[in-house]
Amino acid sequence: MENEVKEYTVTIYTENQIGLLSQITNVFTRHGLSIWSLSAGATSMEGVHNITIVTAGPEKKVKESVQQIEKRVDVIKAFFYTADKIVYRELCLYKISTPALLKNGGIENLLNKYHARIVEMNPIFTVIQKTGLSDETARLHDDLKPVGVLQFVRSGRIAVSRAEQEPVFKFLRKRERERNQLLNK
Repeated sequence: MENEVKEYTVTIYTENQIGLLSQITNVFTRHGLSIWSLSAGATSMEGVHNITIVTAGPEKKVKESVQQIEKRVDVIKAFFYTADKIVYRELCLYKISTPALLKNGGIENLLNKYHARIVEMNPIFTVIQKTGLSDETARLHDDLKPVGVLQFVRSGRIAVSRAEQEPVFKFLRKRERERNQLLNK
């Protein structure tokens, strides 16, 4: 099914340049793809940054978008994956009224059930942190609703490929070999 809509995680390795993120999001807009989440940060390679975008659409549109993104000078390499090809998580913070939380009881069981933890607690509010998949963080949010969620924030997806090594390493080694061969001619 060529037009089957699937969720994809796009990983883009870049140099950290002003305006690049705007250019990348414009590519998604031109292809009619919504960005569901976006995160950016450093990688294990000095000077190389990673942008992770979650989108959904036909594979053809996603592939065309990734190819167009790779044409940007500051982009080293871009990949797209289905969920089975990556390991991914999100981080969520839930702010709850401390008096309501203490009044409700059973918070320890709830935190254990979701592998969540308290990161700050004061007389006014308590902040709970949960790292996991979207459906897990949503279920915890639902279970906290009776207590009253004062604030909720979820990070963008962060992901690594299931390959032994970041695919960009292989690409960069190949590019370096080709460059050395050209220099040695």
